[in-house]
Amino acid sequence: MDQIAYVNGSFVPLSEAKVSILDRGFLFADGIYEVAAVLDGKLIDNASHLARLERSVGEISLALPETTERIQEIQKELIARNKIVNGMVYLEVTRGADTGRDFAFPKAVKPTLIMFTSVKDIVNAASAKTGIGVITVPDLRWERRDIKSVALLAQVLAKQAAAEAGAGEAWMIEDGKVTEGGSSSAFILTQDDVLVTRQNSSAILPGCTRKAVVALAEERQLRVEERPFTVEEALAAKEAFITSATVFVQAVVSIDGKQVANGKPGPMTNRLREIYVDFARATAV
Repeated sequence: MDQIAYVNGSFVPLSEAKVSILDRGFLFADGIYEVAAVLDGKLIDNASHLARLERSVGEISLALPETTERIQEIQKELIARNKIVNGMVYLEVTRGADTGRDFAFPKAVKPTLIMFTSVKDIVNAASAKTGIGVITVPDLRWERRDIKSVALLAQVLAKQAAAEAGAGEAWMIEDGKVTEGGSSSAFILTQDDVLVTRQNSSAILPGCTRKAVVALAEERQLRVEERPFTVEEALAAKEAFITSATVFVQAVVSIDGKQVANGKPGPMTNRLREIYVDFARATAV
Protein backbone atom coordinates (compact mmCIF):
# COMPACT_ATOMS: atom_id res chain seq x y z
CA MET A 1 0.00 0.00 0.00
CA ASP A 2 1.31 3.45 -0.95
CA GLN A 3 2.48 5.59 1.93
CA ILE A 4 0.74 8.87 2.65
CA ALA A 5 2.65 12.15 2.51
CA TYR A 6 1.64 15.71 3.36
CA VAL A 7 2.11 18.50 0.80
CA ASN A 8 0.91 22.06 1.37
CA GLY A 9 -2.31 21.29 3.17
CA SER A 10 -3.17 17.93 1.64
CA PHE A 11 -2.56 14.29 2.55
CA VAL A 12 -1.70 12.47 -0.67
CA PRO A 13 -0.19 9.12 -1.73
CA LEU A 14 3.60 9.40 -1.65
CA SER A 15 3.76 8.49 -5.36
CA GLU A 16 1.64 11.56 -6.12
CA ALA A 17 3.41 13.99 -3.77
CA LYS A 18 4.92 16.78 -5.87
CA VAL A 19 6.20 20.35 -5.64
CA SER A 20 7.01 22.84 -8.40
CA ILE A 21 10.36 22.69 -10.16
CA LEU A 22 10.53 26.42 -9.33
CA ASP A 23 10.43 25.70 -5.60
CA ARG A 24 13.34 27.50 -3.93
CA GLY A 25 14.20 24.44 -1.90
CA PHE A 26 14.97 22.67 -5.17
CA LEU A 27 16.67 25.61 -6.88
CA PHE A 28 18.61 27.19 -4.00
CA ALA A 29 18.40 24.82 -1.01
CA ASP A 30 16.44 27.74 0.48
CA GLY A 31 14.77 25.70 3.19
CA ILE A 32 14.92 24.07 6.60
CA TYR A 33 14.22 20.49 7.67
CA GLU A 34 13.71 18.40 10.79
CA VAL A 35 13.58 14.67 11.51
CA ALA A 36 11.73 13.40 14.57
CA ALA A 37 11.91 9.80 15.76
CA VAL A 38 8.80 7.69 16.36
CA LEU A 39 8.84 5.09 19.12
CA ASP A 40 5.78 2.94 19.92
CA GLY A 41 3.73 5.14 17.60
CA LYS A 42 4.64 8.39 19.39
CA LEU A 43 6.91 11.34 18.61
CA ILE A 44 10.19 11.52 20.54
CA ASP A 45 11.49 14.81 22.01
CA ASN A 46 9.37 16.63 19.46
CA ALA A 47 9.15 19.91 21.35
CA SER A 48 12.92 20.22 21.03
CA HIS A 49 12.78 19.55 17.29
CA LEU A 50 9.99 22.08 16.75
CA ALA A 51 11.86 24.69 18.80
CA ARG A 52 14.94 24.14 16.64
CA LEU A 53 12.76 24.41 13.54
CA GLU A 54 11.45 27.78 14.71
CA ARG A 55 14.98 28.98 15.43
CA SER A 56 16.31 27.83 12.04
CA VAL A 57 13.54 29.44 9.99
CA GLY A 58 13.95 32.61 12.06
CA GLU A 59 17.67 32.74 11.21
CA ILE A 60 16.84 32.86 7.47
CA SER A 61 13.70 35.06 7.77
CA LEU A 62 11.40 32.28 6.62
CA ALA A 63 7.87 32.27 8.02
CA LEU A 64 6.32 28.93 8.88
CA PRO A 65 3.07 28.41 6.94
CA GLU A 66 1.53 26.64 9.96
CA THR A 67 1.89 26.96 13.72
CA THR A 68 4.12 24.42 15.44
CA GLU A 69 0.99 23.09 17.16
CA ARG A 70 -0.58 22.41 13.78
CA ILE A 71 2.66 20.90 12.48
CA GLN A 72 2.64 18.42 15.35
CA GLU A 73 -0.99 17.54 14.59
CA ILE A 74 0.02 16.80 10.98
CA GLN A 75 2.97 14.69 12.14
CA LYS A 76 0.65 12.63 14.35
CA GLU A 77 -1.87 12.26 11.53
CA LEU A 78 0.85 10.96 9.22
CA ILE A 79 1.99 8.45 11.85
CA ALA A 80 -1.58 7.20 12.18
CA ARG A 81 -2.30 7.07 8.45
CA ASN A 82 0.93 5.20 7.74
CA LYS A 83 0.58 2.96 10.80
CA ILE A 84 4.13 3.83 11.93
CA VAL A 85 5.12 2.04 15.13
CA ASN A 86 8.88 2.75 15.03
CA GLY A 87 10.46 5.11 12.54
CA MET A 88 10.75 8.76 11.65
CA VAL A 89 8.80 11.77 10.41
CA TYR A 90 10.66 14.07 8.03
CA LEU A 91 9.46 17.63 7.49
CA GLU A 92 10.75 20.37 5.24
CA VAL A 93 9.74 23.99 4.82
CA THR A 94 11.05 26.09 1.91
CA ARG A 95 10.52 29.66 0.81
CA GLY A 96 8.11 28.39 -1.84
CA ALA A 97 7.86 28.61 -5.61
CA ASP A 98 8.14 31.93 -7.45
CA THR A 99 7.61 32.56 -11.16
CA GLY A 100 11.32 32.61 -11.97
CA ARG A 101 14.78 32.04 -10.53
CA ASP A 102 15.77 35.22 -8.70
CA PHE A 103 18.21 34.97 -5.80
CA ALA A 104 16.51 37.60 -3.62
CA PHE A 105 13.52 36.58 -1.50
CA PRO A 106 10.29 36.57 -3.53
CA LYS A 107 7.32 38.64 -2.37
CA ALA A 108 3.83 37.30 -1.68
CA VAL A 109 4.87 33.65 -2.09
CA LYS A 110 3.57 31.06 0.36
CA PRO A 111 6.19 28.75 1.84
CA THR A 112 6.14 25.07 0.94
CA LEU A 113 5.59 22.53 3.73
CA ILE A 114 6.02 18.81 3.13
CA MET A 115 6.21 15.79 5.41
CA PHE A 116 6.60 12.03 5.04
CA THR A 117 7.35 9.03 7.23
CA SER A 118 9.72 6.07 7.15
CA VAL A 119 10.04 2.86 9.14
CA LYS A 120 13.10 2.20 11.31
CA ASP A 121 13.53 0.14 14.47
CA ILE A 122 16.06 2.37 16.25
CA VAL A 123 15.92 0.65 19.63
CA ASN A 124 16.68 -2.83 18.28
CA ALA A 125 19.19 -1.82 15.59
CA ALA A 126 21.98 -4.41 15.26
CA SER A 127 24.62 -1.68 15.32
CA ALA A 128 23.55 -0.76 18.85
CA LYS A 129 25.05 -4.05 20.02
CA THR A 130 28.19 -4.04 17.83
CA GLY A 131 29.00 -0.33 17.58
CA ILE A 132 30.12 1.37 14.38
CA GLY A 133 33.35 2.55 12.80
CA VAL A 134 33.77 6.15 11.75
CA ILE A 135 36.14 7.74 9.28
CA THR A 136 37.40 11.32 9.37
CA VAL A 137 36.97 13.83 6.55
CA PRO A 138 37.67 17.56 6.19
CA ASP A 139 34.75 19.76 7.21
CA LEU A 140 33.80 21.53 3.97
CA ARG A 141 30.60 23.20 5.14
CA TRP A 142 29.54 26.83 5.35
CA GLU A 143 29.87 28.87 8.54
CA ARG A 144 26.24 28.67 9.74
CA ARG A 145 26.02 25.01 10.62
CA ASP A 146 23.69 25.86 13.51
CA ILE A 147 20.95 26.35 10.91
CA LYS A 148 19.38 23.03 9.90
CA SER A 149 19.50 23.82 6.20
CA VAL A 150 18.53 21.40 3.44
CA ALA A 151 21.87 22.29 1.79
CA LEU A 152 23.53 18.98 2.70
CA LEU A 153 25.97 18.33 -0.15
CA ALA A 154 29.05 18.34 2.10
CA GLN A 155 27.34 15.87 4.42
CA VAL A 156 26.30 13.70 1.48
CA LEU A 157 29.93 13.51 0.34
CA ALA A 158 31.07 12.71 3.88
CA LYS A 159 28.46 9.98 4.31
CA GLN A 160 29.29 8.53 0.90
CA ALA A 161 32.97 8.36 1.83
CA ALA A 162 31.96 6.53 5.01
CA ALA A 163 29.79 4.10 3.07
CA GLU A 164 32.60 3.38 0.61
CA ALA A 165 34.94 2.72 3.56
CA GLY A 166 32.44 0.38 5.22
CA ALA A 167 32.00 2.82 8.12
CA GLY A 168 28.79 3.84 9.82
CA GLU A 169 29.50 7.57 10.05
CA ALA A 170 32.01 10.27 9.10
CA TRP A 171 33.45 12.69 11.65
CA MET A 172 34.21 16.07 10.11
CA ILE A 173 37.49 17.73 11.07
CA GLU A 174 38.28 21.44 11.20
CA ASP A 175 41.49 22.98 12.61
CA GLY A 176 42.51 19.56 13.90
CA LYS A 177 39.33 19.10 15.98
CA VAL A 178 36.17 17.07 15.49
CA THR A 179 33.18 19.29 14.72
CA GLU A 180 30.45 16.63 14.43
CA GLY A 181 29.30 13.65 12.39
CA GLY A 182 27.69 13.82 8.99
CA SER A 183 24.30 13.46 10.68
CA SER A 184 25.15 13.20 14.37
CA SER A 185 26.82 14.78 17.39
CA ALA A 186 30.15 13.36 18.62
CA PHE A 187 31.06 12.40 22.20
CA ILE A 188 33.97 10.79 24.02
CA LEU A 189 34.41 9.51 27.59
CA THR A 190 37.88 10.35 28.86
CA GLN A 191 40.02 8.08 31.01
CA ASP A 192 38.98 10.11 34.07
CA ASP A 193 35.28 9.62 33.27
CA VAL A 194 34.46 13.02 31.78
CA LEU A 195 31.97 13.17 28.93
CA VAL A 196 33.24 15.57 26.27
CA THR A 197 31.24 17.00 23.38
CA ARG A 198 31.77 20.18 21.40
CA GLN A 199 29.97 23.27 22.68
CA ASN A 200 27.11 24.69 20.65
CA SER A 201 28.06 27.51 18.28
CA SER A 202 27.74 28.31 14.59
CA ALA A 203 30.32 25.52 14.01
CA ILE A 204 27.86 22.70 14.73
CA LEU A 205 24.17 21.89 14.63
CA PRO A 206 22.64 22.04 18.13
CA GLY A 207 21.57 18.40 18.27
CA CYS A 208 18.28 17.68 20.02
CA THR A 209 19.38 14.22 21.15
CA ARG A 210 22.76 15.66 22.18
CA LYS A 211 20.95 18.24 24.32
CA ALA A 212 18.83 15.58 26.01
CA VAL A 213 21.79 13.24 26.63
CA VAL A 214 23.87 16.05 28.18
CA ALA A 215 20.96 16.97 30.47
CA LEU A 216 20.33 13.34 31.44
CA ALA A 217 24.03 12.83 32.18
CA GLU A 218 24.23 15.97 34.33
CA GLU A 219 21.09 14.94 36.24
CA ARG A 220 22.99 11.79 37.22
CA GLN A 221 26.00 13.81 38.44
CA LEU A 222 28.19 12.80 35.49
CA ARG A 223 30.89 15.30 34.57
CA VAL A 224 30.34 16.92 31.17
CA GLU A 225 32.77 19.24 29.40
CA GLU A 226 31.58 21.08 26.31
CA ARG A 227 34.72 21.68 24.25
CA PRO A 228 36.35 20.49 21.03
CA PHE A 229 38.39 17.30 21.06
CA THR A 230 40.90 15.76 18.66
CA VAL A 231 40.88 12.37 16.97
CA GLU A 232 43.92 11.50 19.10
CA GLU A 233 41.91 12.22 22.24
CA ALA A 234 39.09 10.05 20.94
CA LEU A 235 41.44 7.14 20.24
CA ALA A 236 42.85 7.46 23.75
CA ALA A 237 39.40 7.64 25.33
CA LYS A 238 37.58 4.97 27.32
CA GLU A 239 34.59 5.22 24.99
CA ALA A 240 33.27 7.19 22.04
CA PHE A 241 29.74 7.53 20.71
CA ILE A 242 27.39 9.59 18.58
CA THR A 243 23.87 10.85 19.16
CA SER A 244 21.04 11.73 16.79
CA ALA A 245 17.29 11.34 16.38
CA THR A 246 17.86 8.41 14.03
CA VAL A 247 20.29 6.38 16.19
CA PHE A 248 19.65 7.74 19.74
CA VAL A 249 23.02 6.84 21.38
CA GLN A 250 25.38 4.78 19.20
CA ALA A 251 28.81 3.45 20.21
CA VAL A 252 31.84 4.26 18.05
CA VAL A 253 34.33 1.38 18.23
CA SER A 254 36.90 2.45 15.63
CA ILE A 255 38.14 5.65 14.00
CA ASP A 256 39.87 5.47 10.61
CA GLY A 257 40.33 1.74 11.20
CA LYS A 258 41.97 2.21 14.61
CA GLN A 259 40.24 0.58 17.56
CA VAL A 260 38.74 2.65 20.38
CA ALA A 261 39.46 0.93 23.74
CA ASN A 262 38.56 -2.77 23.37
CA GLY A 263 36.61 -2.25 20.13
CA LYS A 264 33.23 -2.87 21.76
CA PRO A 265 30.44 -0.60 23.02
CA GLY A 266 31.40 0.58 26.51
CA PRO A 267 29.30 0.42 29.68
CA MET A 268 28.76 4.18 29.86
CA THR A 269 27.53 4.33 26.26
CA ASN A 270 25.20 1.39 26.84
CA ARG A 271 23.86 2.95 30.02
CA LEU A 272 23.29 6.35 28.42
CA ARG A 273 21.45 4.62 25.60
CA GLU A 274 19.18 2.87 28.11
CA ILE A 275 18.60 6.14 29.98
CA TYR A 276 17.78 7.99 26.76
CA VAL A 277 15.32 5.31 25.59
CA ASP A 278 13.58 5.46 28.98
CA PHE A 279 13.43 9.26 28.69
CA ALA A 280 12.10 9.01 25.14
CA ARG A 281 9.30 6.65 26.11
CA ALA A 282 8.39 8.68 29.20
CA THR A 283 8.14 11.99 27.31
CA ALA A 284 6.75 10.83 23.94
CA VAL A 285 3.66 12.54 22.55
